[in-house]
Amino acid sequence: MGTGGDRTRGTAAGTAVLGIDLHLALTGPGGLRKGLVNALREAVRTGRLAPGTRLPSSRGLAVDLGIARNTVAEAYADLVAEGWLTARQGSGTRVADRSVVPPGRSVPSPRTPGPPPFSLKPGTPDLSAFPRAEWLRAARRALARAPHDAFDYGDPRGRPELRYALAEYLARARGVRTRPEHLFVTAGFAQALLVLGRLLARRGVRAVAVEPYGLDVHRALLTDRGLRTAVLPWGPGGPDATALDRLAPGAVLLTPAHQFPRGLPLRPEGRAAAVTWARRTDGLILEDDYDGEFRYDRQQVGALQDLDPDRVVYLGTASKSLAPGLRLGWMAVPGRLAPEVAREKGAGWACGVLDQLTLAEFLTSGAYDRHVRAMRLRYRRRRDQLVAAVAERAPGVRVVGIAAGLHVVLELPPGTEGSVLRAAARQGLALSGLGPLRHPDAVLDDPPDGLVIGYGVPSDSAWPGTLEALCRALP
Repeated sequence: MGTGGDRTRGTAAGTAVLGIDLHLALTGPGGLRKGLVNALREAVRTGRLAPGTRLPSSRGLAVDLGIARNTVAEAYADLVAEGWLTARQGSGTRVADRSVVPPGRSVPSPRTPGPPPFSLKPGTPDLSAFPRAEWLRAARRALARAPHDAFDYGDPRGRPELRYALAEYLARARGVRTRPEHLFVTAGFAQALLVLGRLLARRGVRAVAVEPYGLDVHRALLTDRGLRTAVLPWGPGGPDATALDRLAPGAVLLTPAHQFPRGLPLRPEGRAAAVTWARRTDGLILEDDYDGEFRYDRQQVGALQDLDPDRVVYLGTASKSLAPGLRLGWMAVPGRLAPEVAREKGAGWACGVLDQLTLAEFLTSGAYDRHVRAMRLRYRRRRDQLVAAVAERAPGVRVVGIAAGLHVVLELPPGTEGSVLRAAARQGLALSGLGPLRHPDAVLDDPPDGLVIGYGVPSDSAWPGTLEALCRALP
């Protein structure tokens, strides 16, 4: 029955604020005073009113609720006596510091298990290294320069500032040939794959070829759109793209720069086979370049998209280079598909404009390049320490996929993957096995046991202890 709003009144000294916005339902038997006591008590008990919150004055709340001031004052006094509120001269009436009990529960569980103290699960960079100061400076500059129309609903492709900055960066750093009008800003890789899955299904595609190793969540995004996943065989150099003619899909999803999780780049003959198939069949290649910036021992492997921009959709994100929580990704689509992708994406799926403008400023100022170079050095040191420690402490374990990225694969003796994972859990170490990343329909000759080690995850301070826990768990 009413709200205590953020109301003001004129005074000789200016404007005085009477109270915070406060929704209270004064229902039930017992009159207005009891109803107000019950409503306030419930708001405090469930946490809607946090400890320390200053309540409106009795006069201000009475005006907003349309009741007598004495009724509010008496309700406040009752709750102070019960210990729900405190009242001190000069500081007003505030919510007391009490335990909050959510609705429908008695007391919170006293023993909720927390995350393991160490983690080497792949897929996340070192979040402690996020460039907060540089990002804040870029955000301030971007906000100061933003035109007024930037805060409207905007273009489903994303802000032009970011698309222009991305077009320049991707051409320079990854060899991607695209135009700003063919670039789309997405909420990470998942949204891009959702949009492309809908587009493929609408175009009559029934199957998408995928690599025999990969994330099941990505395969699920395709199958949820009604698309079957046809599994490529595994050859000596990784996924065998020559099998595309036999599988006859409408599209193929590849990680050509750095296969996840096995860590191999797609060989030149595999790249050529995929592009030849796409040209001959009017198929589409979806290129996931998820950590293409991080290459350590060899010359950079350029984007597959450079071989045929009319047949390849290039997909990238800031999840590995900056942080997944930004939810910023991009896709460079063939020009002929841009109108269809725009319709599938729609304006309602736009990313936050301030983050887009900040990333554009981060790219054009050179801060992004500086951050990636610094992280490349840091991750390379960690990789070298990991390889050396495994060679010394577990010489029977082979380390593969070390040339790039934020993870390696430790190939274990046959039949030991499960026991090593259990030993790691006893050390308080979270690990990912290689087995769950195999497609259930993959046909592989003698698939190895292994661990997928995400060495980018720990902070610098946690890295030594994490590495020691890993070595203790290895056979």
